[in-house]
Amino acid sequence: MKKLLALLCSLIVITHVSSAAVGWTDNYEKALAQAKTEKKLVLLDFTGSDWCGWCIKLDKEVFSKPAFKTFAKDNLIGVTVDFPQGKKLPKHTVDQNEKLKKEHQVNGFPTIVLLDAEGKVLNKWGGYSEKFFDELKAKVSAAKK
Repeated sequence: MKKLLALLCSLIVITHVSSAAVGWTDNYEKALAQAKTEKKLVLLDFTGSDWCGWCIKLDKEVFSKPAFKTFAKDNLIGVTVDFPQGKKLPKHTVDQNEKLKKEHQVNGFPTIVLLDAEGKVLNKWGGYSEKFFDELKAKVSAAKK
């Protein structure tokens, strides 16, 4: 039992560290402030992390890959705007996520929104696309010019 508990704690720490390493958070206001300080863009990931097949595919095939993580670390502050069905989020997070969903007119998952550090929309992607990462890199490059 102690070994299982130790393993679970290790997995939680590893997951938290790897998410933090690429700048993912669930706090929109802090992400904007961090983006201003670090001169980065903000990437909102509207997801149903535990039920949306395309969201899970995007995470597995893009967000979890080393190339994306390196790119994100250098250029982005990621914000997970989650709408899970099997886990409960804190009320302030649920309220924030609902407000962002309405503000960005999100009608399906995944939806990805690229913002500047002031919160201005630079691009929006709806659904899963194999070209997403290439399109994101191009948009980020254009925004830096």
